[in-house]
Amino acid sequence: MRTTRTPAPARRPAALGSALAAVLVLGGCGAEVETDAKESGKATVKRCGEPVEYTVPRRAVAYEGGSADKLFALGLTEHVHGYVMPPANPPVSESPWASEYAKVKMLSDDLLNKEVVVEAESDFVVAGWNSGFKQERGITPEILDKLGIQSFMHTESCFNYPGHPERMTPFEALYSDLERLGKIFRVEKKATDVVDGLRKRVEEVEAKAPQGDPVPVFLYDSGTDQPFTAGNQVPPNDIIRTAGGRNVFDGLDERWTQVNWESVAEAEPEIIAILDYGDLPAQKKIDFLKKSPHTRELPAVRKNNFFVLDYNEGISGPRNIDGLEKFATYLRGLEG
Repeated sequence: MRTTRTPAPARRPAALGSALAAVLVLGGCGAEVETDAKESGKATVKRCGEPVEYTVPRRAVAYEGGSADKLFALGLTEHVHGYVMPPANPPVSESPWASEYAKVKMLSDDLLNKEVVVEAESDFVVAGWNSGFKQERGITPEILDKLGIQSFMHTESCFNYPGHPERMTPFEALYSDLERLGKIFRVEKKATDVVDGLRKRVEEVEAKAPQGDPVPVFLYDSGTDQPFTAGNQVPPNDIIRTAGGRNVFDGLDERWTQVNWESVAEAEPEIIAILDYGDLPAQKKIDFLKKSPHTRELPAVRKNNFFVLDYNEGISGPRNIDGLEKFATYLRGLEG
């Protein structure tokens, strides 16, 4: 997944059904954050593979929808000062936590940078490695440590973090983030409840998954000369696998990565999942795939088997499970 994108139009379907309702029940209400002596102490929590001591943050800054959603799902709105939402991210009004976004500040509509964090007088930043945090842009956990600003990285992004790598499947990384954030903010019970609810929804999908050989699925992020797609270290891989499909690039030990059209053609995907964001919305990508000589004869294209995955369902966050449930329904519909 590229880190520089352009504005995304509104496009979330109006009807999200019981899946969204379940998320709202779990995450919409505020957690009862304890205010006893525990809050004045420190909790040791892993930041990727590095144990770090945290005090309870009061002015958290979240980068992208996935980070903010994790905090809002845990009922931590009062601890969130604001968010940085890059151009790729769909409007926050589409979020299940839209009312929580409205209670905090929109700090920037660009990529995360040190200046916006310092100006916000933030004491805690949540982002991913090589997406929000990036050495080339001068904002890393180490740099923030020196400024006395705490930070937390999505575990999903940690598998190649320099010095302190950590590897988990994307869904397990999501659960871990919620549990670790729960410990940092001293809301462990709330975190356990949220994670248990997400796990139950995943188990329900697994129980209904089609039997037999998994359907080959190609995740198309972007790119015309060469496609950008999902390796096995990002949520779409777990979404596809759990629903009963197979990411045709699940053998790539990468997050978001570039491949070539020849390898896509050789994989003969029966379904193409389109990541929807930016100035190249899903329909334009589908139009390209139908016209390109590289892809127009693919089984998925000939059968018009396109599934649209929202940006915030594809990056690490609670909405991954919304994407899973919707893709699973789509896949079962094709099987029928």
